[in-house]
Amino acid sequence: MSTRTMIPNGLAQRAEPETFRARSISASLAVKDLQKSLAWYRDKIGFFVGEKFEHKGKLNAVTLKAGDICILLSQDEGGTGWDRVKGAGFTLQLTTAQDIDGLAEAIRLRGGTLETEAGQKAGTRVLRLRDPDGFRIVISPAH
Repeated sequence: MSTRTMIPNGLAQRAEPETFRARSISASLAVKDLQKSLAWYRDKIGFFVGEKFEHKGKLNAVTLKAGDICILLSQDEGGTGWDRVKGAGFTLQLTTAQDIDGLAEAIRLRGGTLETEAGQKAGTRVLRLRDPDGFRIVISPAH
């Protein structure tokens, strides 16, 4: 069993056996209308298509990339009902070295809508968006 000890600055110190270390994270979102979501992420936000996945000639998933970030969009087939709320309590938090206000303006110029204007959060400029299914996205500067 792993244990952690606190060091003077209040941060947890790794214990033995070594704790889990991840290298990256990717999101997988089941969406109601794959073509609509694909267009939003690609055409409004600026992601590019990595791979497309088809089954019997029908597009059923696509990977989208933006820098090191990868998001998989898959077509929700409604197996657990169409009325469930998507994105509740879930936010994709992305960081970038790009200018937040410049990104906001580019999204608006491509016809995208911001959930709120680029604003401050704890002294940092952030950009808030909501995709067609209600998934929230916050973009902030990389530190």
